[in-house]
Parts: sequence; C-alpha cells; structure tokens
Amino acid sequence: MRLFALAVALSMAGASVSAIAAATPAKQPFPKALPEEPIPAVLKLPPNWPASYVLIHDFHFSAIVDGRVMVVDTASSDLPVKGIVRAAQFANMLVSPRRGEVLTSETFYSRLTRGERTDAVTIWDMATLQPKGEIVLPGGKRQQSVTYPQLFQFTNAEKWALVANFTPAQSVSVLDLDSRKVISEIDLPGCAQVYPTGERGFTSLCADGSLFSVKLGADGQAVSSKTVERVQDIDNQPLFSTPAWVGSTAWFVSYHGQIQAIDFSGDVAQPLPGSFNVGTADGAEPEWRPGGWQVIATNGAGKLFVLMSPNGREGSHKDGGTEVWVVDTATKARVSRIPLRSVATAISLTKEAAPRLIVARGDGVVDVHDPVSGAFVRSLGTAGGANPILITAP
Repeated sequence: MRLFALAVALSMAGASVSAIAAATPAKQPFPKALPEEPIPAVLKLPPNWPASYVLIHDFHFSAIVDGRVMVVDTASSDLPVKGIVRAAQFANMLVSPRRGEVLTSETFYSRLTRGERTDAVTIWDMATLQPKGEIVLPGGKRQQSVTYPQLFQFTNAEKWALVANFTPAQSVSVLDLDSRKVISEIDLPGCAQVYPTGERGFTSLCADGSLFSVKLGADGQAVSSKTVERVQDIDNQPLFSTPAWVGSTAWFVSYHGQIQAIDFSGDVAQPLPGSFNVGTADGAEPEWRPGGWQVIATNGAGKLFVLMSPNGREGSHKDGGTEVWVVDTATKARVSRIPLRSVATAISLTKEAAPRLIVARGDGVVDVHDPVSGAFVRSLGTAGGANPILITAP
C-alpha cells in the first residue's frame, strides 16, 4: 500500500515511470540461514559469582506454587537475569558460596494444590542451578508464610541449616547438610524467627518482647537455653523481624524508626546499648515511618539504609516506601535521603567494593541507585520476577 501511494503521489506530480522505479526500494537478497541452535542450550554460571550478583526472591503472589529465585547481575542493563531457581509454595532460600550451593526450603502436594504434603530442602548447584540433592522434612510442619529470611538459616559454619516449624506450635528443625538428614527438633516457648547465634545455636523473638537463645551440642541437640527479658517494646516499638547484618551484629528498625542493634556472637544474644531513632522530616502525611518488607540494609561500613514512607500510620509498616534514609551508626544521625522512582518494598546493597543500592519496587521493577550520591543508575526492569520481595547478596 505504501508503494502504491508513493506511485500515485509521484504520478500526480508529473513524475515519469523511471522516477517511480527509481523511488522503489531495490530488492534485498535473503539473509543467510542462521546456524542451527542445539536444544537444550544450557550455560553455566561462573563458579565464583561476581560481587554484582544478587538473588531476588519472587514470591509470585498470583501463583504461589510457581515461586522462584532470580539470579540477577545488577551491573548488566541488557541481560540482568542469569538464571532461575524454583522455590515453590511459601519457600525460603539460603545461598552458600562456601558450599557452592543454593538451598530452598519448600512444600509440595501430590496433586499440585492438594493431596499428600511433602516438605523438603532442595540443594541446588550454584554453577548449573540444577538440583543436586534434597532433605525430606518429616511431619508436614514447615512454617508456610510470606517469605521471611529468618525462617531458614545456617549455623555451625554452614554445616547445618535451621528450619522454622509452625503447627501452630513452634519449633526448629536442625538439618545436617553433609549427611542430608534431620538430626533434631527444638521446641520453642511461643517464639518465632531464627537468628544464628554463637558457634552452634539460634535465637528467636518472643511474643512478650523477650529473646530466647538456644545453644546446640555437637549432635544438634539443645544443651542450654536462656531468656533475655524486655528486649523490645511490643506495644510501642515493635521491630521489623528482618535486620541488616554486619558480621554477627544485627541492626533492627522498629515500626516507628527506632534502631536497635543485637549481638549474636555469643551463646546468648545481647541487645547493645545506644538505641536511637532515624528521625523525621517535613512533608509527611502524617509522619515518616519505615515501610515495606525488607526495610533495612547496610554497607558494612557504618551506614544503615532504611526504606521510609511519608504516610506512616497504624498498619502502614508493610505499605512500602518512597525514600531511603541513610543513617550513620557512629553519629546516630541521618546523613542523606535518597528519593526513589516509585514505591518500593525491599532494599539491599551489593557486596561490591563500591556497593550499589538495589531497590525492588511494588510494580515489580528493580532499580539500581548509587548509595553515596543517591543517583538513579539503571533499571533492571522486571528482572526480579512478578513480585520481588527479598534481595540477598551472596
């Protein structure tokens, strides 16, 4: 049609047939046939992942049985997704470069969404992202909830894994990853979440605001336990349960912006003195509060990054945030504010020499910012999947 219109236009203008021919594109030769591509075409990841890599857990709310973990290169603007690990049915994830493994704690049903239930930890090879083994968990008691990192953790120098259970009685299963078996189960007195503690052990947060620390013996059985009272004010300053880690120190932030550090290096967790607030700022309706799912991160060098919402109110702690506030732990003061391009639900930093701030937005887009200047660097699009909810830097 375009060629016919061109001919008519040229004819009406008095152009000759030769002029029309000259305006006609020359016939192009067909391109050479593309070489055959072998199927399947499978690549391997480098055995040591670059520091720009992160794992982004896509909870996939519209199809929870199809949850997944995306392996993402945050330095790549054209091909950020390097691979996918399946993580089904309220799964949790761990990664161990030391072991060369990604682990997922999952639940399966024999009829997909019904039938016989099987809980299992699947062990994936970091280079091929292929399963290399599994540990079946007995009892159908693995806690199924929206993903929290503290439902699945390492201890004993990553030789063991800890799996949180909920029936609704709460307990923790201890798994030996080398022999691939469950070696013990520890009952909890109404406490939740799992924070690695000491050489072999864990701590949980309790409903009355206390901490409960358990020391494990060489056989995985509990040898001692200790309750630390009044660690958090549940009614007025409840803590987000996902902290930012620097070694064995975890930095927590409360729903109202109070920062609390807890030392997990010994057999019993110890709250550190010097709690402080991230502060406030003008322009909030009615006030700035932390909001989102993974709301606090650290560069490991004295700076905390907190995801903040100007619409703080009762129940807003999961709404997401529009700014990241940078707080200096030495001066206990906010040093900068980073405006985001959209409401975000999760933040983290890469482990590069010059870390990048990774932001998972509520619309599924993943953005990269410079944590020093706050400048937007690049968008990774929907590299985090449909519902990116947690970001892990290996």
